[in-house]
Amino acid sequence: MRKNIVAGNWKMNKNLQEGLDFAGELQTVLNGKKINCDVVICTPFIHLALINKQKTGNTVKLGAQNCADKVSGAYTGEVSAAMVASTGAQYVILGHSERRAYYGETNAILKEKVKLALENNLIPIFCIGEVLEEREAGKQNQVVKTQIEEALFELSAEDFGKIVLAYEPVWAIGTGKTATPDQAQEMHAFIRQTLVAKYGEKIANDTSILYGGSANAKNAKELFSNPDVDGGLIGGASLTVEAFMPIIEAF
Repeated sequence: MRKNIVAGNWKMNKNLQEGLDFAGELQTVLNGKKINCDVVICTPFIHLALINKQKTGNTVKLGAQNCADKVSGAYTGEVSAAMVASTGAQYVILGHSERRAYYGETNAILKEKVKLALENNLIPIFCIGEVLEEREAGKQNQVVKTQIEEALFELSAEDFGKIVLAYEPVWAIGTGKTATPDQAQEMHAFIRQTLVAKYGEKIANDTSILYGGSANAKNAKELFSNPDVDGGLIGGASLTVEAFMPIIEAF
């Protein structure tokens, strides 16, 4: 059975104390609540080790927002998958549209990052999605299929089974626009069928596919009610506990 997951992506927000305060508040609010999804917070690198040390139990899981495509060495400013894992983080976001657009990350680079993340027992949350021009040209399916094939389809079935996918219509990130629940379901179903063709029904049906395009408290329940939408990769609405909790409770 695939997991329902709500993951918060803080992006480049919150200083160290603000991050520690948020994590403590979230854990306090979640304690004693029955929740029907895994909760992950994906923080800047500087927060990971201290939040991991501060938190009690496994109610809130930790993820990084990136890792390097090299094992180690003279790569000033980079953080390796092994370093991320050493903090106690369990997840790592890879291939986010902002990394692709602003930092030139290609499918070939991401293939290496995924490999290293898996070697270090991190769960990649692998992002895929089309920009507005591609959506308007009707190319969204081919764009997403190519991103999956080029970065992930050399993985064994066993390794692919450890991946979480996140579909992010790039035109809906930070714009206030959101794919309709029908558009989200249509793409998630297409992604799952793409996996069926490569890895078979079991792996495809066991893969969690998150929605990552301006999900919030108002639309989360309707988005998550779709059969192929297994949760969300949440941006701005994950920056306060007050905004994040209704999305977690949408399950």
